[in-house]
Amino acid sequence: MKQSLADLMAFMPPELVAEQLITKLGIEITEWSAERVVATMPVRGNLQPFGLLHGGATAALAETLGSLAAGAHVAPDGMLVGLELNVTHHRAAREGLVTGVCEPLHQGTQVGTYQITVRDHRDQLVSTARLTCLLRKRPGR
Repeated sequence: MKQSLADLMAFMPPELVAEQLITKLGIEITEWSAERVVATMPVRGNLQPFGLLHGGATAALAETLGSLAAGAHVAPDGMLVGLELNVTHHRAAREGLVTGVCEPLHQGTQVGTYQITVRDHRDQLVSTARLTCLLRKRPGR
């Protein structure tokens, strides 16, 4: 897909853009297609009480990337909803940026499954995730 997330959110009033989770977490999409989605997210501002990257923030990054890949797969006439998200945390991230990379495991007509890896600023594996989405044509299409 050639549109950026900013382009897709341009129709939204600025106060609603500020309320989006992707904005609050500081997620920046750097690559986006049906075959691969890449983004970064700062560790700072997304910490749990012990000073480590919050597992929920990592899960939100993973679901964002998988949803964007599924959206690119069903565009322009489809819609999707997440069915299952599984995240395994392998190592703590304490500083810098983490980078998430999403690639499809299966892209069907009704179900899409995506693998997401999250690595720290030293390229060490932080988490792996799998997102499964239900894919549908939009009503009336």
